[in-house]
Amino acid sequence: MFLEILKAILMGIVEGITEWLPISSTGHMILVEQVVKFNASEEFMSMFRVVIQLGAILAVVVLFWNKLWPFGLRHGRVCSKPAVWQLWFKVVAATIPVLIISPLDDWFEARFYNYITVAAMLILYGVLFILVENRRTAPHVTRLEQITYREAFIVGVWQMLAIIPGTSRSGATIVGGLLLGLSRACVAEFTFFLAIPVMAGASLLKVVKFVLSGAAMTGTEIAVLVVGCVVAFVVSLAAIRFLMDYVKRHNFKFFGLYRIVLGLIVLAVAAITAIVEKMHMNEYNNIVSSEGDSEERRLWQDLFRSL
Repeated sequence: MFLEILKAILMGIVEGITEWLPISSTGHMILVEQVVKFNASEEFMSMFRVVIQLGAILAVVVLFWNKLWPFGLRHGRVCSKPAVWQLWFKVVAATIPVLIISPLDDWFEARFYNYITVAAMLILYGVLFILVENRRTAPHVTRLEQITYREAFIVGVWQMLAIIPGTSRSGATIVGGLLLGLSRACVAEFTFFLAIPVMAGASLLKVVKFVLSGAAMTGTEIAVLVVGCVVAFVVSLAAIRFLMDYVKRHNFKFFGLYRIVLGLIVLAVAAITAIVEKMHMNEYNNIVSSEGDSEERRLWQDLFRSL
């Protein structure tokens, strides 16, 4: 169990950093999972990759509680905050596109969760970040309350594109917000708030599917899930603070370059993996076709099937 906990800590760190920075958590997860192999069922891992986001969501709630909670105290009496209610209505408007396309989530994951798609999206949005920043003009929206419902909905459409692995939910919404004329700090903060209903809903859906499939978690898997969420929460606190401070003084070009480099690394890993698998297959075919002791041949066949 100790080794599995260490793996959960590593995954929590990766999730906490990459969920909020526009660099694609999926791209990093693919690379990490090449090294970190959990001793868990595929059903659990499919749920774990999503539910670990709950820790990251909690970090947003903690850091922005005053901006998110629509009630306050005035002269000792509970009062409503109209500005916060309006913000939540805009978040709902931005969530509508995701709700429309969410039934296709498993379909997209099954067909596009691969090296080539992830690498392509990493590079594409990396280039978009650089192009958008190069053509950047003075923003006309610098505060959350200035965001219109139309702008919120369009940002939500961009967020919908993150259903393609490697896109990055925060990366897509930030690009969309910048194109609409939102300031970097404003679009980053709005992206954090959008994550709450989207990621909470996705996590709930994964848990329901896991339960309905008849699968059950072992004690080790429960520990892995809890540790991953806690670590993701702690790391997210630092990652969100870093990004909010960073965008006040810098643009997003660095993240664009980072995505391009990461995309090339993913392509390199894909090529190496394909070559190794090809070598294994050729060796396997040579052994199968060669003459020799049948028992020895059977042992070699079992070995290469396990690779």
